[in-house]
Amino acid sequence: MTEQLQLDMGLIRISDDVVSKIAGMAALETPGIAAMSGGLSEGWAKRLSGKNVQKGVTVEVGQLEAAIDLRIIVLYETPIHEVCRMLQQNVREAVESMTGLKIVEVNVKVENVAFKDDEI
Repeated sequence: MTEQLQLDMGLIRISDDVVSKIAGMAALETPGIAAMSGGLSEGWAKRLSGKNVQKGVTVEVGQLEAAIDLRIIVLYETPIHEVCRMLQQNVREAVESMTGLKIVEVNVKVENVAFKDDEI
């Protein structure tokens, strides 16, 4: 789906992929986030970072609002609830400021914990 805003000067379309990429980049910049998770496959979380920032991100974009679901891997010994709250705030602010969409929810699913020495 593509977001469309009708303005006086014309139509603006924001792709779901754009919203996903913004959310993924904001997520990876959040302290305590080790990586995004592509989901569980054969019992192992696929760890994704860098150019795969859209993995682990699902968005539903309406005409003026969006909802975002994130699947993440957190660093061991970080307070998960604090990291997730900061993550929700960072993603909301990044997407709203860049797109003008109102973010109605940012849902977070912690799928794994990583040690600082783990290869991600």
